[in-house]
Amino acid sequence: MVPGITAASGVASYAGIQLTHRDYAQSCIFVTGHLKNNTINLDWSTLTRPQQTIVIYMGLLGLPVLCEQLIAHGLPASTPAAIVQQGTTHKQRVVIGSLETLPTLASSENLIPPTLIIVGGVVKLHQKLAWFEADVT
Repeated sequence: MVPGITAASGVASYAGIQLTHRDYAQSCIFVTGHLKNNTINLDWSTLTRPQQTIVIYMGLLGLPVLCEQLIAHGLPASTPAAIVQQGTTHKQRVVIGSLETLPTLASSENLIPPTLIIVGGVVKLHQKLAWFEADVT
């Protein structure tokens, strides 16, 4: 087990989202989305490369900034994005949108940490590959 990396693999699998797929992403990058002084200092040009999946840890509070910066640095606003709350548990919730809509969707769903954000074309496969249904009662 590798803390963080294995969490991303497990959460993505339970959410029905492959981290790589020959038609959508040949690479995957893992970053933290934790805010510091209401900003996030990331290598945006590396994150916005084509055919790549971005996995963001601790990004719930910074989600609006993350999405805004990814768009500002070249990703289309329509880029598929997902946020998974409490992945791999019976309380798992998956919210699917785009970089443009995900902050509003996450807010309206009242998501709470821990969450994992997945950005990229692979998110389109969620409906096809989703196999785990959490008990949300």
